Amino acid sequence: MKEGKAVLKSKMKWIGLVGLVLSAFSLFVHFLLARFTEDGFSEYQSSITVFSWRPIFETSDLSRTSPLYRRLWGPVGQLESLHPHANPRGYYAGPGAQTNGYIFVRIQGGFHEIRSSICDVVAVSRFLNATLVVPEIQQTTSKKGISSQFKSFAYLYNEETFMAALAKDVNIVKTLPKSLKSARRNKEIPVFRVPYAASPYYYLHNVLPILIKHSVVELVVSGGGCLQAILPPHLEEYQSLRCRVAFHALKFRQDVQDLATNILHRLRAPGRPFIVFDPGMTRDALAYHACSELFQDVHAELIQHRRAWMRKRGLIKGQLSVNSAKQRLKGSCPLTPEEVGILLRAYGYSWDTIIYVSGGEVFGGQRTLIPLHGMFENVVDRTSLSTSWELSTIYGREANLDENYPRAPPAQVETKLDAWKNSGPRPRPLPPPPARPKTYNIEGWWGWVAESDNEPESTVVELRTNAHKLLWEAIDYTVAVEADVFIPGFDLDGKGHPNFASLVMGHRLYQSAASKTYRPNRKEVVRLLDEIRGHIYHANHSWLTSIRRHLRSSLIEGLIEASNKSKSSSFLSHPVPECSCLRADSSETSSNASFPAHPQVHAALGVVHRCPAWMDGEKDLSSKEKDNEEDIDENDPLSSRLFFQHTGSHDVGGEDITVKEESQFEDQEEDGGD
Repeated sequence: MKEGKAVLKSKMKWIGLVGLVLSAFSLFVHFLLARFTEDGFSEYQSSITVFSWRPIFETSDLSRTSPLYRRLWGPVGQLESLHPHANPRGYYAGPGAQTNGYIFVRIQGGFHEIRSSICDVVAVSRFLNATLVVPEIQQTTSKKGISSQFKSFAYLYNEETFMAALAKDVNIVKTLPKSLKSARRNKEIPVFRVPYAASPYYYLHNVLPILIKHSVVELVVSGGGCLQAILPPHLEEYQSLRCRVAFHALKFRQDVQDLATNILHRLRAPGRPFIVFDPGMTRDALAYHACSELFQDVHAELIQHRRAWMRKRGLIKGQLSVNSAKQRLKGSCPLTPEEVGILLRAYGYSWDTIIYVSGGEVFGGQRTLIPLHGMFENVVDRTSLSTSWELSTIYGREANLDENYPRAPPAQVETKLDAWKNSGPRPRPLPPPPARPKTYNIEGWWGWVAESDNEPESTVVELRTNAHKLLWEAIDYTVAVEADVFIPGFDLDGKGHPNFASLVMGHRLYQSAASKTYRPNRKEVVRLLDEIRGHIYHANHSWLTSIRRHLRSSLIEGLIEASNKSKSSSFLSHPVPECSCLRADSSETSSNASFPAHPQVHAALGVVHRCPAWMDGEKDLSSKEKDNEEDIDENDPLSSRLFFQHTGSHDVGGEDITVKEESQFEDQEEDGGD
C-alpha cells in the first residue's frame, strides 16, 4: 500500500515537472512569436502596454512623396551633396613608438563640456607627440554614491572603442606606469590648469618643454575645451582628427547605447517621423544671460541668486540687475517651450506630431512644458519611453542613500521681512516666501531662496543626480542626432559657449547634413511673436507666411550664421568645411565640374573638397527634385488651419479660410521663398 502511494506521488511529481516544462516552453514560443512578428506592430504594442506614453493620432499619415511631407520632414535639397569625410589620415604618419611623455587629463564640466574637451586633448596629444592616458571625468568618480563598478571615463563612454578607433592617430594607454602613478599621488608631477581655447603655441612654449623634462604632465581642463576652435590652415589635419574623435571614437558604453536605441525604436514604432526639441533652459544659462524674468515666481530669485554667485567668482563681468525684457528682445534668452510650439504649429506640424523633449534639465520643471503639451498631444521624453528599471540598470550598483537623505530643518517662525528689504543692491523681485529647507526638487517645482550669496554645498543626492544627468544626456544626444527634425530653444550654455544643442546640430551637420535642423534667429522670432502677443492663437495669413519663411530660411541662413558665430567658440558645433566633402551630382554633365548644385551655399560654408570616387556611386534624388523640393508647398486647403485647430472640422481662430484664400497664401509663400 505504501509502495503504491510512493509510486503515485512520484508520478504526480513527474506530471507536475512536465507541466512546468511545457508552460515554460509555451511562454518561450509566445515570446519568440511576439519578438519576430512584424517589427513595427509588435514594438508598438509593447510600447503602449509597458510604457507610460499612449500615442494619440487623428490625422492620417502623410505619403512620403507628398509635397506637404517633403516640406515638413523631407531633406534639405541644398545640402544633399554634403557628406561626412574626416579621414585624411594619409596626410601624416601614424604615432611612433617613442613619444615625448605622458599626458594625464582631468576634465571638469557637464556633458557638452566633457565631449568637447576630450576631442581637444586628443588633438593636443597628437600635436605634442605625447602618449595620452584615458581622460578622467571628474563629474562622476569624485562624487559620493556613484557606482564603483565603472572607471571614470567608462562611466559614459566605451573605453575599448575609443582606444581602438584612434590607434592610428595617437598612442593611448589606460593608466600611467607605476612609477609615474606614485609620483602623481605624491603630487610630484607638473600640473597645468589650461585656459579655455588655448592656442597651439601655448602648448609648444609652455607645456612641451615641461613634458620633455618630466616625461609626464597633468592637464586640468574645464569650461568645455582646451584648444582654440579655428586652427591655422597647416593644422587642418587636427580638425579632421577632432571629427574622428567626436563622431567615430566617442561611443557611449554599451548598455547606455542599447537603451538609447530601444527608445529610438519605440519612438519610430508608430511609423511616423518625430521632432526633437531641446529647450536649453538650464539655471546657469538663464543666470549668465540675465533671463530671470522668464519666470514670475520664486524661480526668478533662484536665477538671480545664481547670477550673484557667478559675479562673485568672476564668471560674469556685467551688472547684477539686468533688464530681462531687453535681453529677450536682443535674442539673448531662450525661446520658451510655448514659443517653440507656436512656431511649429504655424509652420504646419499637426497637433498629433511626436515631439521628444531632450536635455538633462528644464529649469522651472514640467510646468514650463504645459503650453507645449497643450499644443501637441504626443510630447514625450526619456522617462515616458523607458521604465524606471531600465534607467536604474545603467546607473550600476550604487550605495543606498536613504539614511543620508537630507532632513528638512525646523521651520522658521520669523520671515525676517525687514532684513529682506534692507539686504542691499541684490534684486528681490518677490517678498520672502515661507521658510523652506534649502533643498529643491530637481524638476524645479519648488526652490529654496538663499539668505546669502553662498549657496549650501550640494547634497549627496544632488551629486549623484548630476552624474546621472551625463547618462540622461547621452540618451537624448543619440535620439536627437537621429531625429527627423531638430529644433533648439537655445544654443548657449551658462558660460556663453555653445551648449548641448550646438553639439547635436554639429553632429547632424556632419553625419546627415540634409536632415532638417532649424536654427531660428531668436531676435527675429521674438519680434514676430510680439506682433501678435495680444492674439497669439489667432494669427493671420501674413504672419503665418512670415513664420514659415523664417523657419525655412533658417535651414540654410542659420547654418551660415553658425559658421561665423558658433564655430569660433566650438569646432564641434560646426565641423564644416574641414570634415565634409562634396559628392558629384547627377545633373553634372562634365566630369571636371567642381561643384554640384547650389554652389553659393557650399561656397558660403567653405566646402571645396570633392568626395572620394566610391561615394559618388550613391544617388538619392534626381536633380529636379533637389532643386525644387524646398520651393514647393502643399496645396492642402487645411494647411494653415492646422495652427488653429485639431481636426480641421471647424475654425477656432475666428477666420474662415477658404480654398481660394489658401491658394493665394501658398502663391505668396512661393514668391517669397528661397
